[in-house]
Amino acid sequence: MVEAQTSTQSPAPNSSPTASPTPAATPSPAPPKVIAVEGHLELDDLIQVEIDHLSEWAATNDPAKLVCYLNGRAIRGNYPEEIHVAKNHVHFHLQITPENKAAWVDLLGAPDGTRTPVTFSVGLEGKTPFDSVFDQGHELPLTVISPVYGVISLLVILLTLSLFLWWARTTSLIRAPGPRPAGGKLRPYNLGRAQMAFWFFLIYVSYLVIWLITGALDTITASLLGLMGISAGTALSEALIDSGKDTATGNQLQELTAEKQSLEQSIPEVQAQVAALNARTALTPDDTTNRDSLNKQLQSSRSRLAQIAEQIQMITPDPSADTSKGFLRDILSDSSGYSFHRFQIFAWTIVLGIIFLSSVYNNLTMPEFSTTLLGLMGISSGTYIGFKFPEQK
Repeated sequence: MVEAQTSTQSPAPNSSPTASPTPAATPSPAPPKVIAVEGHLELDDLIQVEIDHLSEWAATNDPAKLVCYLNGRAIRGNYPEEIHVAKNHVHFHLQITPENKAAWVDLLGAPDGTRTPVTFSVGLEGKTPFDSVFDQGHELPLTVISPVYGVISLLVILLTLSLFLWWARTTSLIRAPGPRPAGGKLRPYNLGRAQMAFWFFLIYVSYLVIWLITGALDTITASLLGLMGISAGTALSEALIDSGKDTATGNQLQELTAEKQSLEQSIPEVQAQVAALNARTALTPDDTTNRDSLNKQLQSSRSRLAQIAEQIQMITPDPSADTSKGFLRDILSDSSGYSFHRFQIFAWTIVLGIIFLSSVYNNLTMPEFSTTLLGLMGISSGTYIGFKFPEQK
């Protein structure tokens, strides 16, 4: 009987169990990076921004929420006009909106020239912007004022200002009303008209500058209308007071002149009558009484004539007082000399003008003066008008 034997094969000494393969790690997508910008960085202009690896980023994010970052400031609400993910670029139309107005004011306010360098990138609002080749040291020029429109506006402003200054010096544009003095001289400058011209040019130039930079048209505030109303009211009230004084003086001068002419005609007649009586060899009592009466009349007429001549001299304006003695002296002084009420309105006008220019230059907006400041300006103007009544012409 053959006995069956079972043999067990042992594994080779150097062999080991087969290991399962480890899956390879999925590489993370490359971060997007701004590598090019086509177009000019300027308000109300279109730019094309090329972003490397935009398509990979857009697979997990919404490119429609991208905004521009200038000097690290997000231009909020200014989303892309067009998105071309396959071509790795987006288009922006740079505009001012209520959401990003503060950022634009920081970028464009207090300009040093027509262009200013800025860093540029894009990104999601409230997130870190993408890497960009336009970082510190490689800035892009941001146009503050369009060169073409800037030159045209500058020429318009210079032409207007030159015409104003020429007419102000050679005509009665901002001078006291009335006939031109003899000898080719000009009448004094008028404080009310000068103040009105001052505010006109400040608002006129500021309106153009704000429009050039921001494109905004509705920039004149309600307080400026009030300020211009105060200025115009001051000039109008001053003109009415001066006109009333001129009318009253003219009427009085006309009456006195007529009376003087009447006396000058009657005195020789009375003198002739007295001379005729004195030529008689014998005077009757009636002749003596008549002669005495004529002598009294003659004396009274001469006395009245002297009074009229003095009154006419007093109310007739001094020719030198109706001629200009220089701009500052004309607007700060009256017939009595320099006046504090004139200086007060002049000083407050300059202070508010400086505040006005500062607001336009730094904030690109015309200031909204408080009712307190407008009231202060109104009080100064009212005080000036009040003191105009007793001023002599």
